[in-house]
Amino acid sequence: QVQLVEFGGGLVQPGGSLRLSCEASGAIYSIKAMGWYRQAPGKEREVVSVKSNDDYTYYADSVKGRFTISRDNAKVFLQMNSLKPEDSAVYYCNAKVGPRSATMDYWGQGTQVTVPS
Repeated sequence: QVQLVEFGGGLVQPGGSLRLSCEASGAIYSIKAMGWYRQAPGKEREVVSVKSNDDYTYYADSVKGRFTISRDNAKVFLQMNSLKPEDSAVYYCNAKVGPRSATMDYWGQGTQVTVPS
């Protein structure tokens, strides 16, 4: 089991910045990748950015050049710059555990990011 706790959401004006943090506990030795997803009202949860243990990094096209993911052992961070109203969502920390053929996802409780239009 892996537990995830997030910090850092809030209200920020367009063009501003926020930094999200997430710390994993429990069976952290089993984590293969950590990242961030988000879900806006009425929309499906979507991947924002993921960083694997071997440094493979993925960014959604909508955030490339504005968001930066980083990891420090069992912590993952998301630096969000040049924020836009369409970035408003609940952001969830994610940890992927187990082999590729049987990956399990663990989720944090979510943190709200609001960028008013």
